[in-house]
Amino acid sequence: MRKNMVSTQKSEFKVIAVDDEQGILDSLSIFMKRSGYDFVGITSPIEAIEKVKNEHFDLMVLDFIMEPIHGDKVVEEIRKFNKDLYILLLTGHKDLAPPLETIHKLDIQGYCEKSDKFDQLLLLIESGLKSVSQMRTINNINQNLEKAYMDSIEILRHTVEAKDPYTKGHSDRVAEYSVLLGKKLNVSSDDLQILRIGGLFHDIGKIGIPDSILLKEGKLTDEEYNKIKEHPLIGFNILEHASMFKNILDIVKYHHERFDGNGYPEKLDGNNIPYLAKIVAVADSFDAMTSKRSYRDSLDITIVKDEILKNLGTQFDPEIGIAFLDIIDNNFDSIQEIQKKF
Repeated sequence: MRKNMVSTQKSEFKVIAVDDEQGILDSLSIFMKRSGYDFVGITSPIEAIEKVKNEHFDLMVLDFIMEPIHGDKVVEEIRKFNKDLYILLLTGHKDLAPPLETIHKLDIQGYCEKSDKFDQLLLLIESGLKSVSQMRTINNINQNLEKAYMDSIEILRHTVEAKDPYTKGHSDRVAEYSVLLGKKLNVSSDDLQILRIGGLFHDIGKIGIPDSILLKEGKLTDEEYNKIKEHPLIGFNILEHASMFKNILDIVKYHHERFDGNGYPEKLDGNNIPYLAKIVAVADSFDAMTSKRSYRDSLDITIVKDEILKNLGTQFDPEIGIAFLDIIDNNFDSIQEIQKKF
């Protein structure tokens, strides 16, 4: 019964061996399958690269001296699309092994000389798969922790929306406007994702602002306004200790900086303000002007355009502001779709 349990556990791992000597693969196959592993042997290094590209494997046993390409070139190609595959390099001659710097550079985890006996290789495979198993566990724990943290932050975000009726839908719209503007400015797909998440969480710091100030309908006193201005730093402090939010911290902290240096919290100016934060700043201001508030109705789009134009080079980065004006003039349907959605 115990033997069956061990075999079942081992069969969860897929091992691929690449060697241009079929006899070695046949012998290794006998040992591996007898030990309960899911095993594939391939003589062609080119075919092996394609197989790893299209199928999941946990560990690769790789011969070094092969034709038409050596093992180090195989690893080099695989590392372009797969950073996680555990690789054991084999060589028939110690003197022909690649230098240590090459092994480290290509992230080859193990090295073994060929032998008629497979005892040492099997031990290295066992050790390698234990490492793979541990990394699986760690990744699962990290994913669960990140999901739990994300859920907690989402609760905070919705708590802010519950506190302030204006905020409901605001963050969603800012996120969508930011992505729309980011696409117009040809930012990368990774940056578009940062803009989306940053837009969703840019006002998370309002959770720390007293309701008496946040919900006040009349004009704020200077003291109250200064308290409101603390929300970017509060938000930054909430998120800074979670690695999953590190890419959006600049947006949370700096979305109220101004191009002329008269913003907050650090009075950054021009190109000293992170680029993505400047994009969110335009999207945030646009939504503030086009949203109905307790003390005024939403502004007419003509007035909004005039405000953006008037504040180019002062409140807004001119390039970013002009790009958004172009969206208003030529792609206003996309803005209306966002407004209907949220």
